[in-house]
Amino acid sequence: MSRKSVVRVTIVGEEYTIRSDASAEHTQAVASYVDQAIRQVLDSGMVVESQRAAILAALEITDQLFQARAAHVEVAEALQGLSAEVRRMLPPKKRDSGLGTRDS
Repeated sequence: MSRKSVVRVTIVGEEYTIRSDASAEHTQAVASYVDQAIRQVLDSGMVVESQRAAILAALEITDQLFQARAAHVEVAEALQGLSAEVRRMLPPKKRDSGLGTRDS
């Protein structure tokens, strides 16, 4: 059973109590990132309402997440391609000797 941490964070001047399975440090870092994203939107002068700024910040953070996921897929595919190339360079007896499979 995991132990939940309870952390008080401040986002755009509002205090929140967060209960999480993550460490207190992680929760603080996430809250700080969200606070910074909302403040960037507010500082841009595009909006003045905190709720609208939070929504725009959430969209920006979600876009960053989607880009990171796409990059992860690209890296994984590139690694698979490189692995296949290396496997072709190996002598025939070594090509399938446990690479990428488990017999246990």
